[in-house]
Order: sequence, then structure tokens, then C-alpha cells
Amino acid sequence: MDSLNGIQAFVQVAETRSFSDAGRQLGVSSSAVGKSVARMEQRLAVRLFHRSTRSVTLTAEGALFLERCRRILAEMAAAELELADSRGTPSGKLRVSLPLVSGLMMPVLTDFMHQYPDIALDVDFSDRMVDIVEEGFDAVVRTGEPTDSRLVSRRLGGFQLVLVASPAYLKQRGQPEKPADLLNHACLQHKFPTTGRLEPWPLRDLALSELPATMICNTSEALLPVVQAGLGIACLPDFMVKVALQRGELQKVLEGFVEHQGSFRVIWPSSKYLAPKLRVFIDFLSERLFPVKKE
Repeated sequence: MDSLNGIQAFVQVAETRSFSDAGRQLGVSSSAVGKSVARMEQRLAVRLFHRSTRSVTLTAEGALFLERCRRILAEMAAAELELADSRGTPSGKLRVSLPLVSGLMMPVLTDFMHQYPDIALDVDFSDRMVDIVEEGFDAVVRTGEPTDSRLVSRRLGGFQLVLVASPAYLKQRGQPEKPADLLNHACLQHKFPTTGRLEPWPLRDLALSELPATMICNTSEALLPVVQAGLGIACLPDFMVKVALQRGELQKVLEGFVEHQGSFRVIWPSSKYLAPKLRVFIDFLSERLFPVKKE
């Protein structure tokens, strides 16, 4: 059992490049992780990591050993899955990364927690392109399709970006008739937190660099109350403004000039075995995130 614990500690350090981060994920101290790895190095009579005050990197022997250890842990996980399947109750920790649209995701997550109380969620809200395998995520929800052959995905649903403003703002500043009219309006813009670049507005005949920026925010959800307060025009996903549009709190702007189609996908590491906790999570998102209306 000590050998298995050592393998788990070694793999976690290799993936996080940190003894303290590995300890947090394993629920033990960084000192305990360090001692476990040191005992393994002593048994194998090789050094697995180059250690310095700033970094932890694999040696050549460590990189070779890592692949075998991952296979060992994969076999252990497969054995546990078979037992879990026989019990019939999905359980365990599920580590997921979700986009910064909590208004869309949180109602689904809370329903999921009610239905599967034995599954513990570890949720990372981020728009960055995470390395699912290296960072140890069970599943990730993002826009677009994965290009990594180690991953598989399922489409969850589509959305569109729309330009919106409050009736009070449009009454005061006027209704834009063409994209160039936006040059004389207050534009509320979203920037990607990882790159700092502004998200393009999907308009024909207008370059993003031409648009004024009355407010720039690194999460699009924060722009919703600002545009509702009559402080400008914003480009937001339709699912975010659906209720406000229905209530008449917002109106679409330049609808005939907007050209955009997007979709969310749930992505997970390719594996012969799909854990029950992950399988029910994927199925739940597929059914609940963008429910299909029945006629």
C-alpha cells in the first residue's frame, strides 16, 4: 500500500510541478508528499525529480517512470470503476472546469448535486484553455471543438451573441441603424482574461478597433447589470439576456447585422472506461444545460 501511495504522490507532483500543490490535491502536507517521493527514489535508487527553490522538473528516469505509473493508476481506477458499477451508485470526487458563465452553469450544477449527493464537485470557473490531462480534470466545458487526440467531446448546445441595450438608453441616445453608428455610442466590452484581448463584436462592416470602450470587463456576466442600468450597449450571449429581453428590460440592437453561431461542448480524456460519476455528469449536462423544447 505504501508503494501505491508513493506512486500517487509521484504522479501528482509530476503533473502539478509542485510538492505543495500535490499535497493539497491529495489532502496531505507537502512534507508528507516529499517523504513519500524520497522513499520511492531510495527504493528505485534513481532520482525522479530535479528540485530547486523555484521549480520541480522530471529527470529522464522520472519521465520514463511516469508513463508506467499512469498506467498502473489507470488500471486501479478501472478496477474501482467495475466495483462502482456493481454498486450502481455514482460517487466520488469530480474535478471539472467550467466557463465564466455561472448564471448558465450554476442552476444545472445545483440540480446535479441534489440528484447525486454522493458526488463531490471540485469546480474551477475559468475561460483559459486548460490541459485536461496534465492538470487532472475529469471534464471541461468550453466553446469550440478539441484538437487533442487524447480527448473526446459531446456537443451540449448552441448560442448566439447579440447586441443589447436598455429602452431608457436607446430613448436617450437613439437607436443605431448601422454598425458605424456605434462610434457615437457607449460600448460595454468584454476582454478575455487570459489574453487581455477584447472579444470581437460579430458585426459586418465594422472593425473592433473602431469601437469606443466605455467599460471593459474580464467577465461578460458583469456587463449585464451595467447594460440594464442604461449605461451603454453590450454584446452578450443570448442565454444570458433571454429573461431580460422577455421582460422588456433590454432590446436587441442591429439585429440584422450580427453574424454569430457558437456552441458549448463537454470534453473529457479518452478512456476505455468511463467512471459512473463522469458518465452521469456528462448525461446531466447534455439534458439540462440547453434543454430541447418538446412540441
